[in-house]
Amino acid sequence: MGVTEPPVVVRIEKVRKRFKVRKDNSLKDRIVHFGRHGKTHREDFVAVRDVSLDIEAGTTVALMGANGSGKSTLLKLIGGIVAPTSGTIRTRGRMAALLELGAGFHPDLSGRENVYLNASILGLTRAEIDARFDDIVAFSGIADFIDTAVKFYSSGMYVRLAFSVAIHTNPDILLVDEVLAVGDEAFQRKCMDRIARFRAEGCTIILVSHSAQQVAELCDRGIVLRKGEIVHDGDIDEAIGVLRDVLEGRDEASAAEAAAEAPIRVAGVDILDDSGERDRSFGSAESIGIRLRLESDRPIPRWAAGFSVNTPLGHMVFASNTDLLRTSLPVIDGTLTLEFRVDALHLGAGTYHVHANAVATEEGGVHGISHGATFTVETAEQTLGTATADVSVSIGGH
Repeated sequence: MGVTEPPVVVRIEKVRKRFKVRKDNSLKDRIVHFGRHGKTHREDFVAVRDVSLDIEAGTTVALMGANGSGKSTLLKLIGGIVAPTSGTIRTRGRMAALLELGAGFHPDLSGRENVYLNASILGLTRAEIDARFDDIVAFSGIADFIDTAVKFYSSGMYVRLAFSVAIHTNPDILLVDEVLAVGDEAFQRKCMDRIARFRAEGCTIILVSHSAQQVAELCDRGIVLRKGEIVHDGDIDEAIGVLRDVLEGRDEASAAEAAAEAPIRVAGVDILDDSGERDRSFGSAESIGIRLRLESDRPIPRWAAGFSVNTPLGHMVFASNTDLLRTSLPVIDGTLTLEFRVDALHLGAGTYHVHANAVATEEGGVHGISHGATFTVETAEQTLGTATADVSVSIGGH
């Protein structure tokens, strides 16, 4: 018997969302133009432009792009918060959406009353809310304020309670838009862990985040939008690289042109564990493999290749290449893989991106890919920064 494909839980077909935007934004302009040619001072803004995609059950998808790219509008369309101008959106299963801070909360009601209101909107019965109420409050960590009107809550308290309600509805589809940027680091980690658990249990998660660390840790698929259109849909590592190109003004056409002109091309990067299997998560001081997949259109006798490991902010942690390692390389003709083994990698906790490049030594023409792969490091060491070490302390007498 063949492997059964997971069912599609979100289907978007040729969806377009157009908004009317006023051009006379100042009060003076509005007074001057009041009652005269009103339509001439409005223009169409297309936030989402003829988007089609399927999202299968159990996948974790990041919607990525610069500000104004349409990613948050697309998430609201999926959640039914706004209606498409044209096209169709079909979803199946219980959906919980964390799209706007405290959306669905009534400011004059207490936290307790808003839990019952919001959870009922998300589809729970009174009995189900009663059964889960204590867990909702415990996860939010604001038990002392649960009977206070939410208009007196801080933004962090809002999102704690909203997130807690949403995740306790046991949704089939969870939509998240930047709300994990609010709250302290400990609560963000708690939310990330819960989302990771949902993912392991087969929940479909669609999120918008500006954090490369978050999407690399949580997502297996990345969709990059630019001016309302999808410019990339695929592996999350590739999507992070495409997003970087978009943010820095490079497009896929120029990248493809540069690759076509290069004598040697980096086709891809894989991060490997000790057994040679692809992996994304490592403990500090574990060894990792960095495999470069290279291509050439003709025999090239003298060449070199290398990699760098960078932080999400673009700071290089370390790098190496075949020249530094004095590696004897064969003639490359067609495809070839090159694997670097990094032993006892003492990196601090966080997410790291691997960049790679290759060059024909006698011809020049370097080709590289940024964000070719992404991996995360977890560490128990009580240190901060991008490196770890065994640290001890002693106190001497005067």
